[in-house]
Amino acid sequence: MCGIIAARVSDPVAPYLLAGLERLEYRGYDSAGVAIRTVGHRVGTIRSTERVADLRPRVDAWDIEPLTGVGIGHTRWATHGSVCETNAHPHTDCAGRIAVVHNGIVENASTLRGTLEDQGHVFRSDVDSEVIVHLVERALGADQDLLLAVRIATAQLEGSWAIVVLDAETGRMVVAAERSPLVVARTGRGDFVASDVGAIAEWADTFVPLRDGDVVELGDSWAWTSGGVAVTTPLAQPSPFAAAALELGDHPDHMAKEIGEQPEVVARILDRTASGAVDGSMWTGLGLPGFHRVAVVACGTSLNAGSVIASALRGLGGVPTDMVVASEVDQAVLVPGTLVVAISQSGETADVLRALDRLDGGFPVLALTNNLHSSLARRADAVLDCHAGPEIGVAATKTFVAQVVVGVSVVIAALVASGRVDRSRARALVGDMQRLPGLIEQSLIASRDRIPLLVSSLVEAEGFLFLGRGPGLPFAAEGALKLKELSYRWAEAYPAGELKHGPLALVTDGTPVVVVDNGEPRLAANIAEVRARGGFVITIGGTDADVPAIGRDAGRLRARGADRLAAETLVDGHGMAAWGPLEAVVPLQMLARELAVGLGCDVDKPRNLAKSVTVE
Repeated sequence: MCGIIAARVSDPVAPYLLAGLERLEYRGYDSAGVAIRTVGHRVGTIRSTERVADLRPRVDAWDIEPLTGVGIGHTRWATHGSVCETNAHPHTDCAGRIAVVHNGIVENASTLRGTLEDQGHVFRSDVDSEVIVHLVERALGADQDLLLAVRIATAQLEGSWAIVVLDAETGRMVVAAERSPLVVARTGRGDFVASDVGAIAEWADTFVPLRDGDVVELGDSWAWTSGGVAVTTPLAQPSPFAAAALELGDHPDHMAKEIGEQPEVVARILDRTASGAVDGSMWTGLGLPGFHRVAVVACGTSLNAGSVIASALRGLGGVPTDMVVASEVDQAVLVPGTLVVAISQSGETADVLRALDRLDGGFPVLALTNNLHSSLARRADAVLDCHAGPEIGVAATKTFVAQVVVGVSVVIAALVASGRVDRSRARALVGDMQRLPGLIEQSLIASRDRIPLLVSSLVEAEGFLFLGRGPGLPFAAEGALKLKELSYRWAEAYPAGELKHGPLALVTDGTPVVVVDNGEPRLAANIAEVRARGGFVITIGGTDADVPAIGRDAGRLRARGADRLAAETLVDGHGMAAWGPLEAVVPLQMLARELAVGLGCDVDKPRNLAKSVTVE
């Protein structure tokens, strides 16, 4: 959950490192630092437990000796050791010659630390990462080749790592990766390294991702090794987005910008997927075997998106599904003939990757990710790009709708290819999906009008209930997740029918209860139960709702489809009944954001959370 930036350039490196660290802030962190080679061939280390904006003046004030064009930077999200400058990266060796930044976890750090301390190495921090710099220092005592020293050091590690090692004496820089993302890029300005290509998109049009086991020295020419063997440098790949896509423009924050981008994102995805969904080629092109059951493996928002996709599989094709919380995979029992669908917006979610380790060998894996160069993409048997574009806000918005639309598209394609759905029905389903950009745009307009007025009545609320039924339930879960992530208020989602089995005890005068109304007839009784106890009901749904996310006709069709989907000939609206009210997620997102803004919270960088969760 940390961020790495490094560079070897001809001009001063500090501005590049600071700009890169600011672009990595969205990943979440609690400290930041840089280590820059000085003209005297020493390491200048500057760290802070505040934002990069606090680190910048500290770097500007450095006056010990001039800094050069070679340096490394890091944003840390604490896993080992408290949040303090001593534990912040970069870390240096005993002599102050070698500096290291590290993402990941060294699982055998305690054993290595004990051995190194017995040999006289002095540790200054409590973090696992510091063992790496001392291992490199020890290896250099036997041979002054930095590339060899890093290979020797990483061979002793257990766990995961993306590291950059800087030798201030020689100016050499070596990078290595194992189960943690790292990319390198060669540009007219020099060489760049980052854990996220977005951090260097301003300067690099192409990049090369490291594979597990790669150790590479950057310099006039790159020395690329894999598994200890010299190999040809892989071909560079084009950057997936322009640096301008990372800028705010006229928007108050990235979350507001990304919520507003959702109609365009959905339209762009459907342009890519519609024909392949109708004729089944989107599925057959993946080269995966047939399946009798699907297990969705994911966490957080991706798990909610997976629930929507699973709902479509069950409702449209009668395919049994399992929802597997990735961190609880040890409790999962999968049967032969199961397809595993692993979902992660970053493709680096540690719990999902470890879940695949647990399931390894027995089941084909289809990955849904927003990063085709991620660890998940490399691990899967087939990959689908979610095409959401860069998402800076930590709380996922457009990546959720992208996962749903791509996932439902491949569901339709798979059902066509397996003969469970004929092409005429698939064409009608895709026609329903092609209404989504307009529905989401409608929902945006209604939400901008209604949500601010509602939020003014909610700022004093300490907790919220979110209710839904059937295909609407995953959206209630996503709404609750967004609200707790951003506003730090308690929010719980329940099936509306469960109210009387416990949650109704929480409802008193003024308790906010948000209802995702997808036209399910039984919701009216549940709403009445809440109002009878004085609860403050907020309905999201058709034209009569407090926030009209959908038109009256769409709501009526969806309700009819929910009751009789299996029995009736498909008509317009039944597909939406199977995968649920996707457009309802917009007011849920805006409710969470507006409340958080009203409470003075940072909606782009909520506390204790990170965009790319690379620890278990």
